[in-house]
Amino acid sequence: MADKGEEFVVLSHGMLGYGFPERSLETAIGIGVNLIAVDAGSSDPGPYYLGSGELFGNESMVRRDIDLLLEAQAATGAKIVIGSAGGAGCGAQLKRTEELLAEAIARRGKPLKLATIASDIDKDRLREALKRDQVRTYETGEDLTEQAIEEATNIVAQIGIEPIAAALSADPDIVLCGRAWDPGNIAAYPVSLGYDRGLAIHAGKILECGAQAALPVEGSDLLLGRLRRDDFIVEALQGHKRCTVDSVGAHTLYEKTDPVLLPGPGGKSDLSGTRFEQFDERRVRVAGSRFIADDRYKVKLEGAKLAGYRSVAVAGIRDPLMIRQIDQIQLDLDRRARGLLVGRVGPDDYKIAFHRYGKDGVMGRLEPVKTDPHEIGLVIDVVARTQEIAGQVMATYRSLLLHWGYEGRKATAGNLAFPFSPAEFNAGALYEFNIYHLLELDDPISPFPYSVKVIQ
Repeated sequence: MADKGEEFVVLSHGMLGYGFPERSLETAIGIGVNLIAVDAGSSDPGPYYLGSGELFGNESMVRRDIDLLLEAQAATGAKIVIGSAGGAGCGAQLKRTEELLAEAIARRGKPLKLATIASDIDKDRLREALKRDQVRTYETGEDLTEQAIEEATNIVAQIGIEPIAAALSADPDIVLCGRAWDPGNIAAYPVSLGYDRGLAIHAGKILECGAQAALPVEGSDLLLGRLRRDDFIVEALQGHKRCTVDSVGAHTLYEKTDPVLLPGPGGKSDLSGTRFEQFDERRVRVAGSRFIADDRYKVKLEGAKLAGYRSVAVAGIRDPLMIRQIDQIQLDLDRRARGLLVGRVGPDDYKIAFHRYGKDGVMGRLEPVKTDPHEIGLVIDVVARTQEIAGQVMATYRSLLLHWGYEGRKATAGNLAFPFSPAEFNAGALYEFNIYHLLELDDPISPFPYSVKVIQ
């Protein structure tokens, strides 16, 4: 492992498989980097990927990113840390990401040492923690139950700095993590070398999404951070981009409920004394952030369960008379459809939602603009106990609405314009988060052991 120097340089890629401009990578290689930190997942895409274990990123794009990052590693000697492998970081996704890495390493023909850290939490272990009162409510305010543990298809916990630092002690070329705390992917290596924890975590927070902290914001791109003894510097890698006090400060607030405290595994960063300074035209200097350890080390748990099966139909509505009466039409339609389904489908066997884009599809009842639109993009969403029931319910509602009569209607043709044929499609299994809690740990490393192998 490298020694602490005057400056530790981090190159951050905000999402594996989202792509980035190759010229940004070339600029970073020219500067020289110590760490290539890569986020590969999030809970943002919803519970499906955790519940199903399917890979979130497009595999072709993931391969493209891996190939380029391995080239950068070969040119700079930097270590690579990848967090939240596969999207949600569960075992199946971690395994598939490792396979993609192995394929890329084999194509290059140069062996690399890989450390892998799993984040799956065994159900029996979690049940025991529940009995020992080591599980805390989190943002939902709901207590964890034995039933939720049993129903979850996959349960992961966010890996903090310590397990990554432990894996780095084996001097691997690459550390591949299951579900990991985003700033930890960036902070673990410099903290293990003796850099200030508070500054490293804050740098990780700003760098975690790549160039989202630079202007103009243009989607996926890379961002560079220079961590020093008393501060860090954030800089963009393309000439037309720049980091400003506003852009870097704004990303500090990204996905935070508290503007001053940044919580994470083991404690929180206190930003009350943080100072942002325009270092030059394209770079920002940040100083004054400090870390406060918690009395009890806690990590976030995430679990998902199978919640049913979905069928979807998409249609357009253009008749102003129908649009004006759409609320009443939906009520009458629902009564009629449920009557037709009596004896075949129970009222508790399904749920149906109408998302009316152009009217209130985004905000629903909270929509403040009450005027009628000139058209509606209608998404009919059915979730049922089985896929067969979902399809049956969808077919009933869709066919009734297609020919529904309403006041002022003159033609007897269809009411709905379908952009696709077939008009409805089965979307398969639906998952929902059912575990979103905090787990107290006596040891921050033991639940996340690492394994090391040489990939040929």
